[in-house]
Amino acid sequence: IAVLQKDLEEVKELLTKATRKRLRDVLMTEKHKLELEIKNQPPPKPKDAAEEEKSSLGGYTVKINNYGWDQSDKFIKIYISLNGVQKLPAENVQVNFTERSFDLLVKNLNGKNYTMTFNNLLKPISVEGSSRKIKTDMVLVMCRKKREEKWECLTQVEKESKEKEKAAYDTSDPSEGLMNLLKKMYAEGDDEMKRTINKAWVESREKQSKGDIPMDI
Repeated sequence: IAVLQKDLEEVKELLTKATRKRLRDVLMTEKHKLELEIKNQPPPKPKDAAEEEKSSLGGYTVKINNYGWDQSDKFIKIYISLNGVQKLPAENVQVNFTERSFDLLVKNLNGKNYTMTFNNLLKPISVEGSSRKIKTDMVLVMCRKKREEKWECLTQVEKESKEKEKAAYDTSDPSEGLMNLLKKMYAEGDDEMKRTINKAWVESREKQSKGDIPMDI
């Protein structure tokens, strides 16, 4: 409504300055249209229960990115450090599991809400057999494996990323693999690393031009 009111005020202001009939007619039509819209605006809705619950939680939501993980024959264990989490009521720490994902919600911890979502888990888990434990300054998420086999990583995305990385270095031409490694180190390195790689690059070029090494890096 506030926006419509501002539009109406502006139209009225323009009407006081407009001298040409055609322009005044256009502005008058717009004025009537805005007045009708304002009149027909529904009254503000009461907040629904979900919104009220959200506002009663207070604070803002923080996405958790740091965690550790481990596995046994039967479980994948994800460790999430959260100071003071053991002081919360148990219902404030919720985990929803599906066969290939889980999401954690910790409500109202030191005025903030914390969330963590894992999608596309590497292998299926048992929803009924999975659970969470609250320890001192830590939440432990226990995902029950459907099959007792070793997981090389947590998610399908991680696996694909590792395979791509391996393929980048696993080339039949050793110099090509080295090139890929150097490029990655250069892209991810700090200024000191970049200077070191540049220096090595120049020196190898000089040696190659003198015929000391045949490898082109």
